[in-house]
Amino acid sequence: MYAQAFFVAVFGLAAIGFGVAVFRTSSMVRSALALLFSQTAVGCMFLAMQTEFLGVLQIMMMATEMSIMTIFMVMFMMDPGGLGGMDMSHQKRFSLGAGAIAASVAIAVALLADWGPVTAEAPDAAMQTRALGIELLGRSMLIFETAGVTILTAMIAATAVAIPVHTLADNGDKEASE
Repeated sequence: MYAQAFFVAVFGLAAIGFGVAVFRTSSMVRSALALLFSQTAVGCMFLAMQTEFLGVLQIMMMATEMSIMTIFMVMFMMDPGGLGGMDMSHQKRFSLGAGAIAASVAIAVALLADWGPVTAEAPDAAMQTRALGIELLGRSMLIFETAGVTILTAMIAATAVAIPVHTLADNGDKEASE
């Protein structure tokens, strides 16, 4: 039990540290990688809490998402490497105030809420995975399918927009002349 709490704390601190690094770097690519490491640490927290399915799902999902985001940033950003001066934070005073208020509320809820009795025995990992699968294939399936198709459509549209039209016309002219 103490080892589990230790690893949850270590991965939680790593998630917070990498989350701070997202805003402290001057490179969009480094920010994306810091966000990837932060979310991977959250996935490792799930693993430390013995929710293997959610932990692996979090890590796989964030690795894919951050890889795609990094590729698109390199394609579309003027300075993706961060060699020029860039400030990654906006509305600093408002952000600090909102962050302090949100942190205070979260701490107050964590300390003052009546969380009820602690469960004597949680279901094993296989039962948790089965229950999650039933939930995903039940009432939430339409939502996930719609989100998947929407994301795929957005990726195809972004790729189509990124291809210059004159390149396609030039390739057609070359093929016609051959």
